Order: sequence, then C-alpha cells, then structure tokens
Amino acid sequence: MTLPVVCVVTEDDGFLDELVPELLPWFQVVVRKSYEDLARWTREAHAVAVLLDIDTESNESDESHSGLTLLNELRTLNSNFVLISLSRSRTRSVEKRALEAGADVHFRSPVDLSELRLSLVETLQRRGEDAVREQMRRQALGSSRFQDFVGASESMRNVYDAIQQVADSSVNVLIRGESGTGKELASRAIVALSRRAHKPYIRLNCAALPENLIESELFGNERGAFTGATEARPGQIELADGGTLFLDEIATLTLPLQTKLLRVLEDHQVQRLGGRTLRKIDFRLICATNEPLEEMARTGRFREDLYYRIHVVPIHLPPLRERAGDISLLCEYFMEIHCVANGLPVKRISNEVISVFEEHTWPGNVRELENLIQRLVITVRGDEIRPSHLPPRLLAHSAAAQEAALLPEAGVNFDAEVQQVEIALLSAALRRSDGSKAAAARLLQLDGQRIKYLCRKYSL
Repeated sequence: MTLPVVCVVTEDDGFLDELVPELLPWFQVVVRKSYEDLARWTREAHAVAVLLDIDTESNESDESHSGLTLLNELRTLNSNFVLISLSRSRTRSVEKRALEAGADVHFRSPVDLSELRLSLVETLQRRGEDAVREQMRRQALGSSRFQDFVGASESMRNVYDAIQQVADSSVNVLIRGESGTGKELASRAIVALSRRAHKPYIRLNCAALPENLIESELFGNERGAFTGATEARPGQIELADGGTLFLDEIATLTLPLQTKLLRVLEDHQVQRLGGRTLRKIDFRLICATNEPLEEMARTGRFREDLYYRIHVVPIHLPPLRERAGDISLLCEYFMEIHCVANGLPVKRISNEVISVFEEHTWPGNVRELENLIQRLVITVRGDEIRPSHLPPRLLAHSAAAQEAALLPEAGVNFDAEVQQVEIALLSAALRRSDGSKAAAARLLQLDGQRIKYLCRKYSL
C-alpha cells in the first residue's frame, strides 16, 4: 500500500534528524528547505499534508512571518490539505495568527514528536472521513436531482415519472399545486425533455396583467386596434408557434378570453385584435393553477369544455409538508448556491434546525424555504445555522426547538438544573403567599415538613 506523502519545510537540520524517523513508518516524507514555489511542488509530489516551519524565512525581529502568508496561500489553493504550523515563538499571538491563516494545528518548539505524529495521523483520518461524507452527500444530492428539481421522496419521484411520460408527446398538460411548489420548474422540465426543447418557450402569468391588457398580450393586435396600438405586434400565442406556451394561473382568465383560447386550441388558428386574417399556429399548451378548476367549472366560472381541453394530462406537485425527507436535501442545495452566489464559505445547518424545518407546515412551500435560507446566508455571521438564528414564528410551535432549548447539544448538569427549577418554584410560591410557608406548601402540593426542609436547603 502506498503511504501518504507529507512535506516538511524547515531549515532546522537537527529537528529534521529527529522528525523524519518518527514519521517514516506511517508516511513518505519529502523535505524542502525554502518556501520557493512550494504550492506547485507539493501538488506535483501529491502531498496530503504540509508541516511548515513558519520561522524558516523570518528572523526574530520580523513579526510579519512570511510563513503565515504561505499558510494562507496553501489553504486557499487546497482546502483538503492538512496544514501543521511549527514555530519557535512562544507568543500566543503567533499561534492565533497561524490558525487564522489556515493551519489545522500549531506546535511551539520544543515539539513533542510523538504528539506531532499522532496529531498528523488523526487530522488526516478526520479529513478523510470528512471527504467520504462529502462524497456521499454529493452522491445523495445528485441522485435526488431531476432537471431543476431537488427531492428524493416518493411523491416527487412520482412527479418525475409523470414528466418523463408526457414530455415527448404533444398533449396539453395541466400542472397543479400550491403556490411555491415549482409549477414553472415542472413546465420547463417537460419542455427540456421534449422534441420542442430548442423551439420557443413562451411564459405568461395570466394573473400578472390587468384585464384590459391580457387579451392583446395573448392574441396580439393590428395597428389601430385600440387606443395606443400604434403598430401591429404578435401575441404570446403567435410567438409560441412551433414551441411551447406556458400559461400560469390560467384560472384567472375571464370567460370571454377562455372562449377565445378554446377556439385557438380547436382550430389551431389565431386572430389578432383588429385583424381579419387567421394565422395557422402550432404550439403545445402547458397550464398551471392552484385553483379548484372542477369546482369553478361546476359553478360556471371556468368553461367546462376548456377544462377538458387543457386537462388531458394532469400533474400534481405535492406541498413541501408532504415531501418526507426532502427538506434536508433542499436546505443543502439552497445553502450551497446562495453561499457561492454571495462569495461566502458554505455554512452548515444543525440537525436541530432541520428538525424545526421538518415540523413546520411551509405554507409558501419550496419558495418560502429558499427565501429563508437566502436570508440566513446573509444574516448569520458564523459557519453554522442554529435554532437561535431562526425567526420566532418557526420556533413558537416547534417541539424540536423547545427540546433544543431544554437540552442543548453539549448536555446539562442534571442536579444543577433540577435545583434551579426547585428554587424558582419555591421562590414564586413564597412571593405569591407573602412568605407564608403553609400557603406556599398548598400551592406546590407539598406537606409542611417537606417545604421547611427545602427552604432550609436553599436558604429561602
């Protein structure tokens, strides 16, 4: 088995004579006497660790320590390097600066060689375990990706299957789901996997335009068709010729517009406002809504014949609260993309926070989760997101958050905690009873002898 390569950088020959034999049974050791071109040299030697004497190119009157700069460069070039700094300086400030520059461990002369070797072995082992975990995390995240979706739950895999089944056909698709579940992502996934992938993709949010503009936006207009129509222009339907038209919030269309859209779907022709010419049109229609179209059709608010035209293949996107196991995957994905976008190191999310997220109902679904992660990336200064960083509304009804407050990760001194609770209850009962132990005993449902004992115990 090939031994890992460790690079030792120092001019101290006496130290090398003692160090190298200590390391040889576990590592291949290469030695450098200067900092020159060290980054390239360690890369070519496939070194997994660098033991850097930061005094090598400094003198006692030089407090700049060029070795600290080199530490920072090595850490920037390779975040997986195990970096151990060595120095004859006894000041704590040098150790602090070395760790801040990227050293995993710092040793001050004289160095305990067995401790140094053990530290190197343990740090390498830890780094290897971290790399394995990261690889497994990325594999899990990769296996949970489908187009722009992230999720491995059964409900999402059903969505992926449905998208793949309809993608290569030309049938109309209705995507249903609550706001924020990713209806447009589903539309884009269908198009990306279809024969029309490289043809026009036109998106129109029917709820975003006022009623007096939506008709010309959909069907286009000829010059002079209405006040302000100074030139002829095609509508979104016409622009989608050969490709795909995605109508979001289709339930907001008025009945007259529903009628015109139905005619376009039946005749495959479109007529601009103010025009007399019918233009042949070939497009695939994908619609989306979070409204109960069946109920709207029954009460006459949505044309029943149009409903059956667009409801050829329905795809239902589940709300986030029904996607068991997907929240942690989404958190990792959003954390990574927003940290990178803001030029920040990727932060960790504690298990307690994930537990709080899994209890939340997420009325805004994936969009709400992404917005919260983006906010936490910007506002949290540390490298880990903890329950204390979360908005109070998330914590108020979370059993996981209350448990984390009651029993933090580091644990508690049980006897001390019980003592504090007893003192608090006794003090409150005595205040409420104006110092009467008998009345306080009744409030706490204790006998007289017990409360007297507790009061003596806590000097109350």
